[in-house]
Amino acid sequence: MIERPNGKLGGFLEASVRNYAEGCTTSRVGYIEGWYVDSDLRRQGWGKALVLAAENWAKQQGIEEMASDCELDNGVSLQAHLALGYVEVERIICFRKGLT
Repeated sequence: MIERPNGKLGGFLEASVRNYAEGCTTSRVGYIEGWYVDSDLRRQGWGKALVLAAENWAKQQGIEEMASDCELDNGVSLQAHLALGYVEVERIICFRKGLT
């Protein structure tokens, strides 16, 4: 979590352990579920610090791989992931259908 001097939230990262993630070969994978940094705080190392903390947490759990995702049109997130050493492994389109 990034806390501003006034106590307000400036960014966060939520990580979990999943049994599967696209492109991974292990059955327990660290996963970045949500990652956000306010636009005025970007490109200052805050996002990287959040990701490194999540990766360290995953390593402490005995996890060997970290995964994440972003929307197809979110170029900022794509570039941030690539800059931190993540490799794009797959693109998907998700569907839904209401059953009412």
